[in-house]
Formats: sequence, C-alpha cells, structure tokens
Amino acid sequence: MYAPIVPASTPFILLVVVMALSWWEDHILPSPPTEPAESPGEASLTPAQLPELARVDTTLTGEVAGR
Repeated sequence: MYAPIVPASTPFILLVVVMALSWWEDHILPSPPTEPAESPGEASLTPAQLPELARVDTTLTGEVAGR
C-alpha cells in the first residue's frame, strides 16, 4: 500500500532539497567580496598583444578564402 508513495514523492523531495540549499546559500553562507582581487598568476591582456591577434585572424581568413 505504501510502496507507490516513495517513487511518487521523490521529485518533490528533490525539489525541497534544492530549494533548501538555495535558501541556505543565500542566507547562511557569507557573501563574496564585491570586487574580487586579481590573482597574481593571471596575465592581463595588454594593448601590445592586440595587433598580433589581429594578424593571426587576418592570416587565417586569407587561407580560408584561398581554398
């Protein structure tokens, strides 16, 4: 008699778990800083690199157009 209750209620139980985790994330966990610090290992794009990227793009376009 109670056997169909478990499969039928599983989606609702999963929904409640996801909603509870979402609430917990919003209200209990500390909020991240508004401006994350830039990691020292991450290289930023400099204007000197931009022309090199444009030349590679132009070369690839020329090769594809020549086919």
